[in-house]
Amino acid sequence: MKTLFLSLLISTLLSLSLSKELCNSHDKKVLLQIKKHFGDPYLLASWTSDTDCCKAWYQVECDPTTNRITSLTIFAGNLSGQIPAAVGDLPYLQTLVFRKLTDVTGPIQPAIAKLVHLNFLRLDRLNLTGTIPDFLSQLKNLTFLDLSFNGLSGSIPSSLALLPNLGALHLDRNKLTGSIPESFGKFKGSVPDLYLSHNQLTGKIPASLGNMDFSVIDLSRNKIVGDASMLFGLNKTTRNVYLSRNILEFSLSKVAFPSGLENLDISHNKIFGSIPPQMTQIPLQSLNVSYNRLCGQIPVGGELQSFDYSTYFHNRCLCGAPLKNCK
Repeated sequence: MKTLFLSLLISTLLSLSLSKELCNSHDKKVLLQIKKHFGDPYLLASWTSDTDCCKAWYQVECDPTTNRITSLTIFAGNLSGQIPAAVGDLPYLQTLVFRKLTDVTGPIQPAIAKLVHLNFLRLDRLNLTGTIPDFLSQLKNLTFLDLSFNGLSGSIPSSLALLPNLGALHLDRNKLTGSIPESFGKFKGSVPDLYLSHNQLTGKIPASLGNMDFSVIDLSRNKIVGDASMLFGLNKTTRNVYLSRNILEFSLSKVAFPSGLENLDISHNKIFGSIPPQMTQIPLQSLNVSYNRLCGQIPVGGELQSFDYSTYFHNRCLCGAPLKNCK
């Protein structure tokens, strides 16, 4: 009889522990508000009041110890409206992602400023408009910031350089204007991979950017003028440089390239001079210097002859393989 009682007690306790909801009640209430804000979309169908958000809900993750919501990732579905202010009421959020949701509109939600633990913010391939807010620079734990493929306008806030842990900054494919901030040559901590392509940026590249050792820098398809030689240097670890379709004008002859450079596109500019022999010593995987004002013989060796003529054509007087022989 005693054994039967003990087994029933253990069974009851086990079932109670299994049925106990892990999901924090505040977080659950906020998530259900977000669902309601978007009109109860099918994408969030797993979010129901009678299930545990830590066990049964898609698009969210809970901390294994505290059971607070640490990740909200809403991706590629039928969702329309603005990002709700309620996202700022998930105080332990570390990852916030809205992406590939082209009916999500409006400005970058100001309530995101409250998410002090955020380290990963991705709001890309939406239909956001307005300016990039200064408050993003207060999110000191950010390691990744992606606002690409939107309709954001205005200038780039210089305060973004104050983010001490930033590893990547994607502001590409927007409608940003003005010049590259001088402060982007003075990032306070790590030097982020910098993606500013497909905007309407003007002016010169600040000389201060020469102080930075970017692994990746993409400034292509803007209206940037003048010199870009400061982005290179023998002692840098830069691997990818994309500067095509600007109005850059400088001599390539004296540029010293990083020894580990893998991908270089400087096509469709007004770059003059000749291709330096040092380029034969670089492990290039892709190269495009077409549509410039380069002259002289293409140096022989390394990877330079492995690229076809389209890498070099439409220059003033470049010659040698893979182009026609020099006279």
